[in-house]
Amino acid sequence: MKRINLGLIGFGTIGSGVVKLLQQSGELIEKRLGARLVLKRIADLDVTTPRVVPVKKRILTTDARSILTDPDIHIVIELMGGHEPARTFILEAMHRKKHVVTANKALLATHGNEIFRVAEKERVDIGFEASVGGTIPVIKTLKESLVANRIKSIFGILNGTSNYILSKMTDEGKAFDVVLKEAQALGFAEADPTFDIEGVDAAHKLAITLSLAYGKKVNFDDLYREGISGISQQDIEFAKELGYRIKLLAIAIRHENAVEARLHPTMIPFDHLLASVNGNYNAFHITGDAADSVFLYGQGAGMMPTASAVMSDIVDISRQLLKGVSGCVPSRSLRESIIEDICLMPFDDIETTYYFRFSAVDQPGVLSRISGILGKCNISIASVIQKGRKQGGGAVPVVMTTHKARERNVRKALREIDRLDIVQDKTVLIRIEDEERR
Repeated sequence: MKRINLGLIGFGTIGSGVVKLLQQSGELIEKRLGARLVLKRIADLDVTTPRVVPVKKRILTTDARSILTDPDIHIVIELMGGHEPARTFILEAMHRKKHVVTANKALLATHGNEIFRVAEKERVDIGFEASVGGTIPVIKTLKESLVANRIKSIFGILNGTSNYILSKMTDEGKAFDVVLKEAQALGFAEADPTFDIEGVDAAHKLAITLSLAYGKKVNFDDLYREGISGISQQDIEFAKELGYRIKLLAIAIRHENAVEARLHPTMIPFDHLLASVNGNYNAFHITGDAADSVFLYGQGAGMMPTASAVMSDIVDISRQLLKGVSGCVPSRSLRESIIEDICLMPFDDIETTYYFRFSAVDQPGVLSRISGILGKCNISIASVIQKGRKQGGGAVPVVMTTHKARERNVRKALREIDRLDIVQDKTVLIRIEDEERR
């Protein structure tokens, strides 16, 4: 039986999951592939700490380059994360005509243009299914299943940690800080959760998804990003009263000459499919011109779900190796030689509906002053919630939702409103999305 030799760089959580999957499902994979996958070498800075899976000491090394220079290794699996030396290792592997599988979303979001270009030049394959959505096959769906579709829109919950926190706040009424500590204790959130709660992780995934959906390059730094750390229990409760749940939502909408792309906390109706995605699960709602509506749901992270996605890429590349071909499916849907830069719509030009929560002094004329400024900025009010007076005076919450408005006008209005003597704190803004309007 033919052998395909693998080299693994990075023996952490996901790397251990890949090894475990090779051990427990090796026979099944062999039957489905028609060849034997052999893990020839594992490289990691730490090769002494026991892992969840036992491996032979002779295949362990601290020298990653021993994998890159080994002529018998066909596929390099990069699971170390970070930008460097991961970028250098991947490029060297491809220059040495080795195929690559990676789960490194941060690297692909920032250096993907270079990496995909080299892969095409060297005629090697790079698999990255595990970089977006964990076990959800969104990469394959966009590159293959929906290849005949012009993608009209993508709405996605792309970060399990943030979704877990917002779900707990909504369903159990717990404060943000309390739920964050719970998520850390359960291993859903890192000791430093910044990448998750400030939307960096999800924005990396959105950047990769955009390049696949629209066959164009995207500059990660051009994406509008806003995290969930500013979401309060008060806003969660007002959202419920209005018929919404708050989700950290990645949004991509195709317009005639540009693509609208953004990531931020968003209110969505109770009856929307994405509203029912709770805990640490991820989901994608993709609309194509031919396929119409496609919904993908599953574990977005974790050792074994991510390892499953990595293994999918390994098997796909192995099948091509057995047939003596490569590049049957372009890495980003289009050949790198014809791919173009994405034209992102300026964020100030987007139009959606909005939720505002003002902290206003409880006195006559407040609503008229606020609504006057909104009207002057071409913002139409859809609903108002004003809670009863506070004993002893002080500020009370005034909540408004709007009809469709332009972001530029909203920002202008709020700057003026926040300078009023009747407004005590900075206005809370949360965007509202109802895909039925699209």
